[in-house]
Parts: sequence; C-alpha cells; structure tokens
Amino acid sequence: MKINLIIKKRVGASILFFIHICLLSAQQTTQEDEMRNLNVGGYLISQLEKVDESYNAGYSMYMAAWPLVREYPGRSFQSGLFGTWMHPQHDGPLPVERLYTDIEGGLGWWRDTEFATETPKFIMGGVQLNFAGWANGPGAGRGRDWSDPKGKYGVAQLSPWVLWPPDGLNLKQGTSGELFGSGYLPLPLTEPKPTTAGIAVPTGNQCWTLFLNTGNFKGPVAFFTPYFWTQASAEDPRLSGLFLDQRPSKANKPFQMETQHIHSKEATDSEGQTYARMATTQYPAGPDGSSALLHRLMVYNKKALWDDVESWFMGGEVANGNIHIEEAAMQRFKKGVRSNWSFYGEHIQKDKRALLNITSYLDASVTDSATLRVIWEGEHVSRREINKSTLVVLPEYYKLVKTENDDIGEWVAVAPGDVPAETGLHEVDFRSTDKRNPLPYVTPEDPESSWKTPGPAAGPFKAKLGDGSTVTYYWYRFADQPALLNADLSGEEREEMQRRAELLHRHWTTEREYLPPPLIGELAELDPALIVKPPAGFEVGYVPIVTQQGLE
Repeated sequence: MKINLIIKKRVGASILFFIHICLLSAQQTTQEDEMRNLNVGGYLISQLEKVDESYNAGYSMYMAAWPLVREYPGRSFQSGLFGTWMHPQHDGPLPVERLYTDIEGGLGWWRDTEFATETPKFIMGGVQLNFAGWANGPGAGRGRDWSDPKGKYGVAQLSPWVLWPPDGLNLKQGTSGELFGSGYLPLPLTEPKPTTAGIAVPTGNQCWTLFLNTGNFKGPVAFFTPYFWTQASAEDPRLSGLFLDQRPSKANKPFQMETQHIHSKEATDSEGQTYARMATTQYPAGPDGSSALLHRLMVYNKKALWDDVESWFMGGEVANGNIHIEEAAMQRFKKGVRSNWSFYGEHIQKDKRALLNITSYLDASVTDSATLRVIWEGEHVSRREINKSTLVVLPEYYKLVKTENDDIGEWVAVAPGDVPAETGLHEVDFRSTDKRNPLPYVTPEDPESSWKTPGPAAGPFKAKLGDGSTVTYYWYRFADQPALLNADLSGEEREEMQRRAELLHRHWTTEREYLPPPLIGELAELDPALIVKPPAGFEVGYVPIVTQQGLE
C-alpha cells in the first residue's frame, strides 16, 4: 500500500512537471510569435567644410576598423563602416534622366559575403551605369555567372605583393580601432582611345588606382580599367565622356557610415507598450575615451601625382610616387554628426519609421578639423575590453515613446530591467543560425577562356586566410591577366601597359610612403597571409591572381 502511494505521488509530480514544461514552452512560443523581426538601418553623417572644386583628382582617408557587432550574426547582416562615394564631376546638364556611377565600397560586411567574421573586409565598389554591374576587386563583382561578368573583369591587379580574395580584402583578425588608410588617384597606365568596342566613342586613360597605407603594406594595389566605365558609352553614345575614365572626380564628397541590417527584435507588453532590442553594437574607444572614426581626409589635383607619372612614362625622370602635399587640400570636419538610424521591419510603413535617440548618448563636440571623433556616454552605455583595446557598447534596449502630437514617436534607450520579462526580449539570441557551408568562388576552367589562354606563368599556389578560407592563386604576366584581356585593348596597347607596370614594380616598393601618413593612432594591418613574395624570376612584370577561394 505504501509503495503504491509513493508511485502515485511520483506519477503525480511527473504530470505536474510535464504540465509546467508545456506551459513554459507555450509561453515561449507565444513570446516568439508576438516578437517581430526588425533591423536597424540608416546613416551617421559627418559635417564638412567645402574645398575648392579644382581638387578633383582623387582622395585619401583613414577610417577606423573594428568589429561593429559583438558576434557575427550571419549573412543577412550588412553594414559599412565610415566611407565615401566618389562620383564624376560634371559641368552641365546630363543627356539622360538618371546617371549613377561612382567608386564607393570601403570597409564592412555584405549580405553576399561568404567567409565573414567579426573583423571587417574591404571592397573597391566601382559601380557601372545605374548598377548594371559592379567591381569589388580583381575577379570580384556582381554575381557568379562568368558568361555574363557584370563587372567582374573591371579591376586589374597592379601590385606583385598582395593577394586579392574575391570575397574581399581581409584585415588582420582582431583589428579593433586601428586606422585603415586608403585612397584613389588616377594613373596614366594606358593611352586614350578614339573608339570603344568598335564604336566611335572615346575611352579615356584615367586608371583610378587604389592606394593603401597599412601597418604591413603601403602602395598601389589594383585599378579600374577605363573600359569598365565606357562599356555603357558604347551601348549609348549619348553618354560619351561622362564617366571616370575621362571626367575628374567631385572634390566635395559625403563621408558617412551606411548601415542596412543590424538584427533586432520588437515586442509589445500586456499594457500595449512596445519595446525593441538590437544586437550588441559597439564602437572603438581610444585612451581619452573617444572614438576616432575618420581622419585626415585629403583631396588632390593632377599635379599631386599624375603629372610626374605621365612625364616618367613618356621618358622623363623617375616619379618616386610621393604625393606633392602642396597640391592637396584637407577636408576639414565641423563639429556634429547627424543620424537617421531607425528600427524598420516589414510591418512598419517606410514613412512611419521611428528614429533611435542615438544623439542622446553620442557627443561629437570633441571633433577637430582633422579627425571625426565622438564620445559615447550615458547610463545605458557600457564598455568591454578585447585584445588590449576598449570597445564602447551601445544601448541594446529601447522603448517606443509617442506623444499626442507625434504618432510615429522615438525609440528611447532604456535599461534591460525596464523591459518587462513578458516581452521575451531578454532571451533573444542574435548569433547566426545559418548552417549553410560557404559557397566557393571559382573561375572559368574552359581552356579557351582568358583565364587559360595565354594563361598563368607559374602556379598553383595556396594561402590559408584568417577568415578560415583557402585561396588558390597563380602568377600571370601583368598584361596577360584576365581583366586586361577583357578590357578592349589590343596586344600592342597591353604591351605598353606591361612596360609601365614594370617601371612601377621596380621603383614603387612597399617600404616607402605614398599617401600622406596619419597624424594620430596606429595603422591597421592586412591579413598577413595576403602578403606574398614573387617567386624568383617573377619579381617584375608579374602579378598574383586568385582563381579560387573556398574551404579545404
């Protein structure tokens, strides 16, 4: 009898425990159903004094590089760090209603990144007419279909010392607040052409070249081929002469941080109050507590570099690559940063998006003329240490506050304890649930393709990168690389480019300064695995071209 009673008690307790678990599961399911997916998106916008429009031959800058989110949340996350958009400078009205073309890119994370980590990558981001195609680096651009390249041949490799993975140029893992120096200046690597793809429209000779200044590499890396821009002119001759192959660049450019997708969640409690939580977002903090986000924005005229190089290529004295600083101007920062960060989701109309009150804990009064600085402070701001550096953690929780006269409202930062547990927001995990293996990048294997004919001179070689991927690369003669074989160039024109590239390889070595150096801080470094040494006999006139990137 006693045994039966014990059994009944145990069975009863098990049933009660089962009911309790079911209730908790139902409550969790209800919370998940009631929570709505959001993203944080918008711009942080710097304020700049204008410079004279004659400084229209490129720019350089130093941008802070750091892990924007604490844990990489997956491929649907997308945000750039601070950067710019360089459009061609036009003198009068345009012959078409819409003509969007520029060089943008920069540091960040993108939805098509395959081997992403918390550490950002760099892309070149050249945009053809109205996004018909784009070029992110040698062999990297829009889509994966090599039968319809859409910009993937738009960038040619110039440096014999740096690998360019198609997934983006890797920074050293753990980079946290160091300054990444980059800029674009035109080089006369080709001669102007009176025809383009057999059509009587000209192609200019401005090869917009990416220069880097990092802790372990300095100098030119790669350039946009002029044909990348003028393909559109051959299709529509009205556009002749309107692209960056011939046009100067706008001197006064926006310098902003564009964010599209920081994962977030929204829920409403039983009282009808709406709350939101965003993934842990962070910014670097220096010894004085401020975040130095952009530094030493320089713009140039053609006397800064072009004239010396053009004379050198025509038989004159060697151009040492030094930029004449007297032919440059610094774009000076004004105090203040504008923000239009907002939570958005499918259930929110575009004109009903409420802004985050980010300026309530962002102070840009510490900005000086050379450096965009902000201080993050307030009761909901915290700090964490990583790799001997400090990161400021922004508020994660927000409350939607409306007034009688404002039915859109504003998202006001609150403490975690001010958010009711019933919303379920405290249990949200923003870590990636995407278990798909990264897709490899491959290039054409057809023996008749530009990758195989005339083909590489040495290889294959491999390098294991800090993002976990392995790249396969070959050494191509500079003029025989696929980008130049697809750049509407004759054999004679490519051989002249070969001569000019060999001059650069001999004289523009990596231990020298090119861009004006930073006045503050430490330089970020490239992934050491990207720094290569040409094999014996390939030191001049050859470049490494990545043909595959994937997991081994």
